Amino acid sequence: MAGNHSDLPSLPLRLTPLQIVGLRDPEEGGWSRLRTLQYAGLHQMGLTRTIAHLLAAVIALGLFMGDVPLWQILIWLVTLGLALANGHRIDRSLADIGRRSMTREDFRRQALGVAACAFVWAFALTLFAPHGDSGEQLALWTLIAMLIAGSTATMSAAPIGAITFATVAGGAAALNFLFRGQIEFAAAVIAFLAVAIGGTLTAARTYLSARIAEAGVAEKDEVVSLLLREFQENEADWLWQVDVNRRVRSASPRFAYALGSEPDTINGKSLIELIAGESWASGKFAPSLHELTQMLTRRENFSNMLVQVDIAGGRRWWELSGTPITDSKGNFAGFRGVGSDVTEQRESDEKIAYLARYDTLTGLPNRLMLTEALGEAMRYADQWKTSCAFLMVDLDRFKSVNDSLGHQIGDRLLAQVSKRLQSVMTENEKCGRLGGDEFAIVIRDAADKDRIEKVATTVIKALSQPYDVDNHTLYIGASIGSAVGPRDGTTVETLMRNADLALYRAKDDGGGEYRTYEPSLHADAEERRRLELALRHAVGRNELLLNFQPVVSAKDEQVVSFEALLRWNSAEHGFVSPGKFIPLAEDTRLIVPIGEWVLHEACRHAVKWPSDMKVAVNVSGEQLLEPGFSESVVRALADSGLPANRLEVEVTESIFLRDARTARQALEEIMALGCSIALDDFGTGYSSLGYLRKLHFSTIKVDRSFVQGAAQGSRESLAIIRAVVAMAQSLDMATTAEGTETKEEVELVRSLGCDKIQGYFFGRPIGAEEALELVRKRRIVAA
Repeated sequence: MAGNHSDLPSLPLRLTPLQIVGLRDPEEGGWSRLRTLQYAGLHQMGLTRTIAHLLAAVIALGLFMGDVPLWQILIWLVTLGLALANGHRIDRSLADIGRRSMTREDFRRQALGVAACAFVWAFALTLFAPHGDSGEQLALWTLIAMLIAGSTATMSAAPIGAITFATVAGGAAALNFLFRGQIEFAAAVIAFLAVAIGGTLTAARTYLSARIAEAGVAEKDEVVSLLLREFQENEADWLWQVDVNRRVRSASPRFAYALGSEPDTINGKSLIELIAGESWASGKFAPSLHELTQMLTRRENFSNMLVQVDIAGGRRWWELSGTPITDSKGNFAGFRGVGSDVTEQRESDEKIAYLARYDTLTGLPNRLMLTEALGEAMRYADQWKTSCAFLMVDLDRFKSVNDSLGHQIGDRLLAQVSKRLQSVMTENEKCGRLGGDEFAIVIRDAADKDRIEKVATTVIKALSQPYDVDNHTLYIGASIGSAVGPRDGTTVETLMRNADLALYRAKDDGGGEYRTYEPSLHADAEERRRLELALRHAVGRNELLLNFQPVVSAKDEQVVSFEALLRWNSAEHGFVSPGKFIPLAEDTRLIVPIGEWVLHEACRHAVKWPSDMKVAVNVSGEQLLEPGFSESVVRALADSGLPANRLEVEVTESIFLRDARTARQALEEIMALGCSIALDDFGTGYSSLGYLRKLHFSTIKVDRSFVQGAAQGSRESLAIIRAVVAMAQSLDMATTAEGTETKEEVELVRSLGCDKIQGYFFGRPIGAEEALELVRKRRIVAA
C-alpha cells in the first residue's frame, strides 16, 4: 500500500446525486471502488426482494382474476417470473464483488435487470387496470407503491436500481391516472415518487459514507499492523543497508514502504539516486544530501542526520543513522543503519517556529522577530560605527472602523495595511506588526538621517490613501515616532521605549504626523504619569469643581442656560488646564467616573436656579457608550430633584464614529426622559448630516472658529454659519454661537440669525454661587 487512500473520497462525502448513483465519475475516489463498496452486500437481500414481488403478484391476481382474460394473466406471470429470475441471477453474480472490482458492465446489467422487472409491473397497470373499478386500480397502485418503498429500503446500496424501479413503475401509474382524468391521484403519485427518490439518494449517501469509513479504517488498520509487525521484527523504524558502491542491499519491507516501492525493485539501486528525486538528473542536490554523501564517502559514523528526500509521495524528511560495516576479512563492505520519517514532526516544528516569529493575520514579523532584528541592527551599528533606527507606526482612526464595522472588516483592513507597508520597504528596512493597530520598522543602516524621515513620510502617505474593504471605502492614517540608535538608546528596550514616546507626541499633535525622539519627552511622560496618578484621586480629594458659563438669548440678552465646565485645582499640580487633563482622562477612561460626578454636581446646582433655566453638561464618547449611561442620568436627576427638561446633554460629532448604533440608542433613551440634546463643535470634525436627520437635536452649536472667521470677513465662515442657521431652522432646532468676545461679533451672529450666544462678552465661566447671583441680578434688571 502506498499509504494514501486515493481511491476513496474524503469524508464528509461531497458527491453529487449523479456521482452517488454511478452515472458520473466522482472528482475524488475511483468509480469502480465506490460501486464495489455499494454493491458488495446487494445479493444478501435478493431472495427477500423476489419473495416480495411474488406475494405482490399473488395479491394482484386475486384482485383481477375473473376480470382479466386468463391468457393475459398467464403471459404476465411468465414474464414476471423470467424478470425476477434474471434479477436474482444478476444479484448472485455480484456475490464475489468484494474480491474483485465492479465493472461498468456489471453496473449496466444490474440496472437493466431491475428495469425489466419494473416494466412488467408497468404492463400490469396497462393490462389489468381497464378491467377493474377505481378501488381495484388504487389497490394495484398501492401494491406497486409498497414495492417501490421496499426497493428504497433494500436497494439503497444500489440506488440506480431503486430509482429506475420507482421511475418506470411509478411513472406508468401516474400516466394511467392522468388518462382516466384522475389528476389528483396522478399528482399524489408524482409526490410519492419525489419522496421515494429523495429518500433513496439520502439513504445511498449515508450507506456509502459508512462503507467508505469502514474501508478507510480497514486500510489504516492494515498499514498499522504492517508497521507494528516490522517494528517488532526490526526493533527500529526501518533498516537500510548499502554496499561499497552505495547501492541498496537486503532492503527491508519497511524501508521499501518508506520509498513507496517493493523490496525487489530497489535492491541494487543507488541510495542517493532513490532519495534525490528529480535533482538526480540535474545534480543540484539539497545540502543535506551533500552532507550524507560526504559521510558515506568518508566512511564515518553519523547519527540522527536530517535528510531531505524526494520520493514518489513528495518531499519528505528522514532522520538517518549509519555505521560502516566490514566483511570477515575486515574490509569495508558498506553501511548499515536505521531511519525514520520525521516529516510531520519537522513541519510541526516549522509551524511552531513560524507562529513564534510571524503575525498570523498579516504574515509580517511579530514583536519577537522585530526585537531580534533591532538587536541585530544595533550590533551592526556598533561594529561599523554607524546608526540604526526604530520607527513605531500607529494607525489613526482605526479603532472607529473596528468599532463601527466589526473586527472582520478591521482584520481585512490590517491585512491591506501590511501589504502597503511591505510595498514601500527596501532591503535596508524590515517592517512588522507589534499587535493591534501598531506596526514597527527597523532601519538597519540609518547613517543618512534624511532616510529616516523619507521612510516615515512615505509610509504615512501610503497608509493614508483610501482603502476598499468589502464595498466599504475607508479612510485612516498613520502617526510615526522614531528613535535612532545608539544616540537615543544603547539597548533594544530603551530604543523601543523612546520611539514609543516620540509616537505619543505625534498622536498628541493631532495624528498623521512624524516625530523624532527628544530627551524632553521623558520629562513629558513622567509629568503625564504623575498627572494621571493625581487625577485618579481628584474626585476623592474634592479637587474637582464646576464653573458655569452663561448662554444668553440673542433677542434680549437674558440668560437662558449655563454650560457646566469642569475645572481641577490639584493639591500637587495647582490649577491644571482642561485642555491638558480632559484628554488624559479620556485616554485612561477616568472620564467615565469623572463625567458621572460632573453630571450629578451640575444637576445639584441647577435645581437652585429659576425653573426656566437649563444646565448644559458635556458628555464624552467614552461616557456615552458606557452601558447604563441613561441610568446614571436618571440617578442624577432623581438625586437632585432637577426636572429632566432642564438638563441639556452636549455631545460632539466624534461619538458617531465610535459606535453609531449604541450612541444613537443612548441619546434616544435620554431624549425619552425629557432631556434635550445639543450637538457641539458642529462642522469642525466629521459629517453629521445623517444624524441630524435621524436624531432631533434641540440645539446646534456653531464653533468659535467660524464666529471669529466671520468677524474677520471670511466668506467661507459666513457661508457656513448661514447654512447651519438655515438648516437648523428648517429642522426646528436652535443655534448657539460660541466664543463671542466683542460687541461686533455679537451683532454679527445676531444678524445671521443665531438664537443664542455664548462667550466672554457675556461672561467668563464662574462658580456656582456667582452663577446664581448673576441670574438674580439679570432678572431684577429685566423686571
